[in-house]
Amino acid sequence: MYNVLTCLAFEHDLALVAVAGILCYLTNLGTVVFLARARGLSKPAARWSWCAFAAVTGGFGIWATHFIAMLAYDAGLPVTYQLGPTLFSLAVAVVATTVAGIATIKMRGVEAAIAAGLVFGVGVSSMHFIGMSAVEFGGHIQWRSDLVITAILLCALVSPFGFWKASGSTRVGLWMGAGLLAAGIVGMHFTAMGAAELIPDATVVSDTPHLSKPWMVTTILVAAVSMILSGLIAVAVTARAERSTRKANENFELLVNGVTDYAIYMLDPQGNISSWNTGAERFKGYSASEVIGKHFSRFMSKEDQAAGVPLAALQQAKNEGRFEANGWRYRKDGSTFFANIVIQPVYGEAGEHVGFAKITRDISEQKAAADRIQEVSRNLDLALENMIQGICLFDKDERLVLSNQRYRDIFRLTDGFLEPGITYWEIVKRGYELALADPEEALQRARAHYDRQISAVRSGQKSLIHKISEDRTILANFSTLSEGGWVATFEDITDRTRSEEQIAFLAKHDGLTKLPNRSAFTDFLAHEVAFADHTSGRMAVLGIDLNKFKLVNDQMGHAVGDQVLVELASRMSAVLGSGEIVARFGGDEFAALKRYNDVSELNDFVTRLSDALNSTVEIRDHKLSCGASIGISVYPKDGKTPQALLANADLAMYRAKQSISQNVCFYDGEMDDVARDRARMAKDLWQAIEEGQFKLNYQVQKSIATSETTGYEVLLRWVHPERGNVPPVDFIEVAEECGAILPIGEWVLREACREAATWEPHLKVAVNLSPVQIAHADIGALVDQVLQETKLDPSRLELEITESSIIVDKNRAMAALQAIKALGVSIAIDDFGTGYSSLETLRSFPFDKIKLDRSFMTELNESDEAKAMVRAILALGQGLRIPVLAEGVETSEQLDILRSEGCHEAQGYLLGRPGPTVEKSVGLAA
Repeated sequence: MYNVLTCLAFEHDLALVAVAGILCYLTNLGTVVFLARARGLSKPAARWSWCAFAAVTGGFGIWATHFIAMLAYDAGLPVTYQLGPTLFSLAVAVVATTVAGIATIKMRGVEAAIAAGLVFGVGVSSMHFIGMSAVEFGGHIQWRSDLVITAILLCALVSPFGFWKASGSTRVGLWMGAGLLAAGIVGMHFTAMGAAELIPDATVVSDTPHLSKPWMVTTILVAAVSMILSGLIAVAVTARAERSTRKANENFELLVNGVTDYAIYMLDPQGNISSWNTGAERFKGYSASEVIGKHFSRFMSKEDQAAGVPLAALQQAKNEGRFEANGWRYRKDGSTFFANIVIQPVYGEAGEHVGFAKITRDISEQKAAADRIQEVSRNLDLALENMIQGICLFDKDERLVLSNQRYRDIFRLTDGFLEPGITYWEIVKRGYELALADPEEALQRARAHYDRQISAVRSGQKSLIHKISEDRTILANFSTLSEGGWVATFEDITDRTRSEEQIAFLAKHDGLTKLPNRSAFTDFLAHEVAFADHTSGRMAVLGIDLNKFKLVNDQMGHAVGDQVLVELASRMSAVLGSGEIVARFGGDEFAALKRYNDVSELNDFVTRLSDALNSTVEIRDHKLSCGASIGISVYPKDGKTPQALLANADLAMYRAKQSISQNVCFYDGEMDDVARDRARMAKDLWQAIEEGQFKLNYQVQKSIATSETTGYEVLLRWVHPERGNVPPVDFIEVAEECGAILPIGEWVLREACREAATWEPHLKVAVNLSPVQIAHADIGALVDQVLQETKLDPSRLELEITESSIIVDKNRAMAALQAIKALGVSIAIDDFGTGYSSLETLRSFPFDKIKLDRSFMTELNESDEAKAMVRAILALGQGLRIPVLAEGVETSEQLDILRSEGCHEAQGYLLGRPGPTVEKSVGLAA
């Protein structure tokens, strides 16, 4: 309220405000008086004439009130007004008054007052804000939304009371009604003005046509005069027809001369210009003195003139009573505009032809808009026809308005059949007749489809899925329209539905064997455990692993392996009974479940599965027999949770796999403790990697001949928070089984190289490699990466491998060793003389060192056989020119024997115990 009062008191010329208020009241008084007269007439023509008259005068008056008040407004900024929005606001005022007048004539009582008042209030408010949009200045308007809403509500709520007061047609009622309408308009205006804040902005520059304040003064005066003359005309109509005619002519003359949006001028019978209004001067660029007496063809192109278009237009207007066309017209300066031209013949009182009235309107903007609309329509048609969804529009009577080709394709409808105007029922009925051979079924399905769709549309539902036939599924999405129609899109989701069904199946089943997968089995097991617990029943879980499946894959290929899995899965499924299930967990690992009352039932189930798994499978003329190891855990003895039952079945299965005589083992807690401990250690190893529980020790290696230190071997130590120091012999094998050896080995290699890079440059570092690292990791790339990261000279790194690393996959191992060798890294064969040691291994690869196993040192003093073995290995090394390093040297006698036999290097407690740092090792070895 403060903003409104401030705006009125300090930003308005109060004299002009008073003029606007008086004009507003008089305008509304004239409007309600004319409408009252219209309601009192019985002849429709006279009644609607008075209604139209009230609408025009009222609209003009309200519009004049608005802009007089706007002229009274001074915010301290130069303001002009755009032409288009200004005139459009005038049209809105006239239309609003017209509709309100029609409502007071067509309706009666309170309903008429409410309808007329709401239309009038909203229309006048719209006129105000459209007029405000015409304001143009160096900035922009910022609106307060609360005051804008208040302004609109004020006018919309007060106006019905004004029409209600004026509906009685009494003098006091008309005065009061006019006063309420004026109060609503004035209140709305100044509230809305209080909502507006003109924000200066130097970046805002407008080059659109605009109206200056002087022009606005002239226009408003014309509108005011029009309103006053309208009143005089109204008086004259009731008094003298002659005076009414004279005043009407004067009013028309003023209107013609005052209208600048139209070029209105008269032609004599030959087409020469006899009159010229302001609009014509503005459009054409000619003054009246320049064109009066000249032929109107001068505004057309030379081509049109040569083709006789001007005379043909006059002839058509005279013969048919009207000529109308659109075309390009020329101004005085040679520029063109696209115009709408209307020519009508004019006759005198005696009926003689006295000339033509010609009205020209510049519709260049409308043509540009129409061209844009046409382009948009063309693009929309292209988009509709190329949509992947079918689309159609139906009206409130369920008749087709438009559709695209995809819609016809989805429902296999012919182009000739699907024409605008056809009902939705006819479309559905025809679609099912084409899809189904049985007419009765087609009619029944069509009726059900139609009822579902219409019910969904009317209820506001957004989508439906229709099963057109056994192999086709259609998704329908629809949006209802305010007038009762709807837009629907249709998409053939047959493939998507099949994919979703397939995905849902695969989520619970193995893709290869189609057996339930781990997730489905676990869910079923949880249900069975709960059922057994509730009924005190018994149940067994079986862990199954194929024995020779890896051999089948390696020898016959994975394709054959897959066929074996599918066949075995089929056989197991075929022998299942009630309360039994088999699932594939992955690879050659399966699981089964049996609910039973007597142990004989469980034994029978195990026998059936064993027979199915152990029988021969014939594929490609090959007879294959994998066999299987089965572990069994029983509820509740071996576990009361699904996790415990599965884990214990696995432990029993691994025991069966390791057994020579048994393929089926029941869970035994004591016998499976070792496996459980290994599993726990595997888990601890992964945790140790994350928590950094490993450390490195270094044991010195020395030259036997010179006693000089040649390098150090890296030894891994695990400091477990509960087990304490765990020796490598206890955890390396477990690490290799569970795969933890790969990250552990990478860490050892990287840390050893980083430490060695800080030593004296002649010292080497020896690092052991696991067979798993060689078989499963790109060890060559890893070594290269670590050397680059640590900046260690490759010649200072020595990698130790055992012969078992090579014999598992000799080709792969040799390729890996060649890649390492190419980097300049030394390779030593470790624990030589034990296990798989052979001359073939030494011959296959140029090793840089042979490490004599420590087991030879313990008997070296007493056993001649041990000395002979050491002597043979040293001779072999000398013959192959490969230096030999003896491990486990703990006494001087052992060292003397090695020296006498020509051994090159040694390491052991005699020379130095392992320690966390090189310095400590050196001290012990000294």
